[in-house]
Amino acid sequence: MQELRDRTDLVLAAVQAGERLTLTSDGKPVADIVPCSARRSPWVPAAELCRIRREVPADAELLADLREVPGHPGHMRVRGC
Repeated sequence: MQELRDRTDLVLAAVQAGERLTLTSDGKPVADIVPCSARRSPWVPAAELCRIRREVPADAELLADLREVPGHPGHMRVRGC
């Protein structure tokens, strides 16, 4: 923490250059300081979506609410899952 206070300009320059730094307090890691990523795409790759569907099933109440939305087919299918 002290180095961050004393050398903020150098720390920021390192992060801007692509370095990933770990902020510590009393020798224990408390935060990562990482470069901002380039603008992320709003789209999730199909493989990732399939993994999420497998690992985190939809809440039953959410599915019931979706069935009440006019025009909603009551289920979602993703090719390849």
